[in-house]
Amino acid sequence: MLTERFRFLLNRFRDRLWVKPLAVCLLSIAVAFVAKFADGTGMAKFTPQISLDSIEALLSIMASSMLVIATFSVSSMVSAYASAANTATPRSFILVVSDDASQNALSTFVGAFIFSIVAITAVKNEYFEKAGLFILFVLTVFIFGLVVVTFVRWVDRIARLGRMGTTIEKVEHATAAALRRRLNAPNLCGVPVRSNLEGLAVYAANVGYVQYIDMAALQIWAEQSKVRVVVAALPGSFAAPNNILAYVIADSAERTDIDSTAVALAFKIGGARLFDDDPRFGLVVLSEIAGRALSPAVNDPGTAICVVGTLVRLFTLWSEPELVGGKQVPKYDRVEVPELSARDMFDDAFTAIARDGAGVVEVAVRLQKALGALAASGNADLREAAEYHSRLAFKRSQNALSISEDLEAVAKAGNFKTKPAESVSSSDGK
Repeated sequence: MLTERFRFLLNRFRDRLWVKPLAVCLLSIAVAFVAKFADGTGMAKFTPQISLDSIEALLSIMASSMLVIATFSVSSMVSAYASAANTATPRSFILVVSDDASQNALSTFVGAFIFSIVAITAVKNEYFEKAGLFILFVLTVFIFGLVVVTFVRWVDRIARLGRMGTTIEKVEHATAAALRRRLNAPNLCGVPVRSNLEGLAVYAANVGYVQYIDMAALQIWAEQSKVRVVVAALPGSFAAPNNILAYVIADSAERTDIDSTAVALAFKIGGARLFDDDPRFGLVVLSEIAGRALSPAVNDPGTAICVVGTLVRLFTLWSEPELVGGKQVPKYDRVEVPELSARDMFDDAFTAIARDGAGVVEVAVRLQKALGALAASGNADLREAAEYHSRLAFKRSQNALSISEDLEAVAKAGNFKTKPAESVSSSDGK
């Protein structure tokens, strides 16, 4: 029962840029003193003599260079974060910050700097003997090599971090992971809603978005209180004091002494939506990226077309749950959770693109082809939602496109009928 809660907390730590560098700093201090343990063994008989000057010189070079590289890496990462927020959407910032390669590189540089400072201080005070100096020399050479390899790999990574293609890819991966989790547990490991919403309504105490639902806590409370809990606000829902989070239905209709405080506490409410348990948020972010690309200030229909292809891949994943493993057996039989609506997901993904791209023929054509591909899916809900949005997108194009040939291209892509285009006659102006 603690697995999902631990995953949620672990992901929140991954979003903090200081966590990995702090952990590596503590580790580097410990490693600097590991060499001392060699002095208490018989290794001194077999280890070669290491000059203090050579170790001091190597550690001094590392100490002076690592601080500069760490500062340079931070400034490069900040520039990449700003680029991602300005060119794509500010909602993608959290994914760029949690990039493992950048965090690992920064942690390596800062850790190497701390290690060199601690080690050179110990060497200057004659803390190590012959065996300890040899082990320290080996560790220093290893860390120096690790820094070189990390820097070379990080340069390639930072050149792509914050770019449009990389940002779209990160959003796609985060959304796909959330979709897989929801496919395997469509009711969050609870049971489908089968009760009438006539119980005790539980309202939110704070204003924000539902980020996580502690299903284990709801199950334990429901068993102890002999009630059923019907979740009304899924992760990603906006919460306010007048919004209902859940309904509590007692096993006995005569009960009126139900304290629902524990139910409200099981809903983690924060100021922003998260990708972890909210697949719709990923679709919204992708739609925002396409919408910004279609704005007159940017005028980049190619990015919008790329996003449409990404959305097709995600919905194809959603329509084929057998490819990601079997569904989990419900563990919380007293918690009823509704499933995601395909129509709502399509609204999040395609409404803005169809509106902003209605007057761009290449985007409108690609959108019709994408919706046509999803309409051919074996999933009835996806097929109905795709057909509805295809018709709606075509109506928008009819109002936005002024050239009949462009409208015919869109109609052909979506298998719609239009009036025959008027022939265009050429004139020499005389």
